[in-house]
Amino acid sequence: MRLRIITAVFGIPLLLGIVLSGAWILKLAIGVMVLVGLYEFYSAMEKKVNPIKYVGYIFTIIFTLFVFPYDEWYFVFFICFLFALLLSIIFFHSKYNIIDVAITFIGFFYVCILFFYVQKVRNLTYGEFFVWLIFISAWGSDTLAYFTGITIGKHKLCPKLSPKKTVEGALGGIAGGAILSFIYGIVVAYFIQIPISHFSIICFVIGGAGAIVSQLGDLTASSIKRYVNIKDYGNLFPGHGGVLDRFDSILFTAPLVYYSIMIFNQIF
Repeated sequence: MRLRIITAVFGIPLLLGIVLSGAWILKLAIGVMVLVGLYEFYSAMEKKVNPIKYVGYIFTIIFTLFVFPYDEWYFVFFICFLFALLLSIIFFHSKYNIIDVAITFIGFFYVCILFFYVQKVRNLTYGEFFVWLIFISAWGSDTLAYFTGITIGKHKLCPKLSPKKTVEGALGGIAGGAILSFIYGIVVAYFIQIPISHFSIICFVIGGAGAIVSQLGDLTASSIKRYVNIKDYGNLFPGHGGVLDRFDSILFTAPLVYYSIMIFNQIF
C-alpha cells in the first residue's frame, strides 16, 4: 500500500500536467503508453499464441503519428493493417496463423484505439473539463469499491475472475463514481462557470455509467490475465503493475464518456 501511495504522489501531478497541456504533448504521452501497453498485452498472449507483434507496433506508430485524429482515414488504415497481417501468414505461414492475426488485431484495438479516446474527449469543446470524468469515474469507483468491499463486502461478485471483488463493493463503487462526478460538476460549474446547463447532472449520469463500465474493464483485464496465468501485465508503476493494470478501466470509460457527451450535446 505504501508503494502504491508513493507512486500516486508522483504520478498524479504528472498526469495533471500532461492532460491539461493537451495537443501534441498528450498525444505523444498516450502514444508511448499505448506502445508499452501493447508490448505488455502481446508478451502476455505469447504464453498461448504467437502475436505478430512487430506489425502491431509499426501500425501503432503510424496511427499515432499520421492517422489520429483524422477519423476519415480509419477505414483505409484498418484495411492496410489487416492486409499486412494476412500477408504475414502467407509469407511466414510456418510461424503465424489466423489466430495470431486475430490476437494482434484485437490487441491493437483494445489498447490503442480505446486509449486514444482520452484525447478525443480532451479535444472536444470544454474537453479540458469533461476529460477528468474519465479518471474520476474509473479510479474514484475503484477506490470506493475497495473500501466498501473491505468494510461491508460479503457476497462475491465474480469469484473465478477476481476473488476479492464483492457485490457490495461494486455497488459502492458505482455510487461513489456517480457522487464524486456530481461533486466535480458542482465545483466546476460554480468556480469556472462553464456555460452548459445541467452540467452537474450530466457529470452525475456519466460518472455512474463510467463507474459501471470501469468495473467491466477491470474484470476484462482479470479474465485475460487468468487465461494466460499472470498476476500483473508489468511493473512500470511500482505497487500498481503495468500500463494495462493501471489503465484497464480507463480503456472502457474513455469511449463511454466521449459518446455520452455526444448524446448530451444533442439533448441539451
